[in-house]
Amino acid sequence: MERSTAPRIADARALASRRRGLTLALLTITYFFSFMDRQILAILLEPIKADLKLSDTQLGLLSGLVFAIFYATLGIPVARVADRANRRNIIAISLALWSGATAACGLAQNFAQLMLARIGVGVGEAGSGPPSHSIIADLYPPEKRASAMSIYSLGVLLGGGMGMAIGGIIASAHGWRAAMFVVGLPGLLLALIVRLLVVEPPRGLSDGGAVPERHAAPSLFQGITSIWRDAAARHLIAGMTVTSLVGYAVTGWGPSYMQRSLGFSLLDISRYVALPAALVGSASALIGGFLADRAARRSGIWAQSRVVAGMKVIAFPFSIAFYFVEDASLAIGCYFASYIFAGAYIGPTFSMIQHLAPLRQRATWAALSLLTINLLGLGIGPLAVGQISDWLRPAYGAESLRYAMLGVSLLTPWAVYHYWRAGHLMRKMSEQPV
Repeated sequence: MERSTAPRIADARALASRRRGLTLALLTITYFFSFMDRQILAILLEPIKADLKLSDTQLGLLSGLVFAIFYATLGIPVARVADRANRRNIIAISLALWSGATAACGLAQNFAQLMLARIGVGVGEAGSGPPSHSIIADLYPPEKRASAMSIYSLGVLLGGGMGMAIGGIIASAHGWRAAMFVVGLPGLLLALIVRLLVVEPPRGLSDGGAVPERHAAPSLFQGITSIWRDAAARHLIAGMTVTSLVGYAVTGWGPSYMQRSLGFSLLDISRYVALPAALVGSASALIGGFLADRAARRSGIWAQSRVVAGMKVIAFPFSIAFYFVEDASLAIGCYFASYIFAGAYIGPTFSMIQHLAPLRQRATWAALSLLTINLLGLGIGPLAVGQISDWLRPAYGAESLRYAMLGVSLLTPWAVYHYWRAGHLMRKMSEQPV
């Protein structure tokens, strides 16, 4: 039996090696579509609000909590399946589901219908992240993993930017419903391409061997227990959760703030803000991944956490200035400056989490991380801004959104502490005798 298994593992390793770059590219494009479909709502909030007569709190629910509850919680059972079954197939099916749900958003005639369509987007996207993280971790060794994860994280930055750019341009000419159709439907074709071309590598391939598939994966309770007992992982997840809360609040409400307080039109944001911000953020992600891997080679994996903390410290003053500067051009300059450094955290953070995770729990650890990050970050961030904006409206009028977003952005130093602490703990672990 072992002799018959060996050739199959050798063939799988060879195929994984040949298609490693293609697989990473397709997973990145899939992540791009995921964030484009998720974040297109940000640029469409104002026309949707006017068309369906919604409040800022309702818009915050659609942008955050309604999506996040299903996206985050369903990621756990999907990850359990992904730790046992074919991860590529799970990703392809999920992509087809959320793409169809995005297009269905364009058919909504009221808040309830739009909410149901957004739930469908969340349900579909729950099946993308954890298996993708697991595949990338199996394809790339620890010293190259942060760069690979940073390339994968380009999907966040380019997808969100393209969602705003495409959505704004199409909505300006044909309405917000047409924007939903144009962004959602191409994902159905991509799902077929992913199914045909993405490789399913042997588990543990990049860590010196392959874990036989017949070995049972640990239980969910064991996965929760193992991640909870790892103090460094807890701090990494806490740091990324706070960062995500601030980030989703800014990306979810940024276009509305630019329209209400800075005098931008929908088309202005699409042409002059969305794409440049996406490119700047993408450069940040790539540079951050490069610096993190370089720091890991010189000092150890723990140093990647310090790189993230340092980049966040540099970005913080610019992100705060964005809300205090009255001149629109200067404010957008601060926005871009913060983006140069703000996009560096995603790849290194997920790389460190995958480094700490047991081989047969990588998808589960990714899902548990995403559960916390998205349920609290995505779920609370946009909703909190919407509620605070509604509360402040009697006193500040249209400027209420400015102060709501500023208040949430002031949480960034809390995230910096967690990244610093995670690096300290990982360094102590690396210095312990084996």
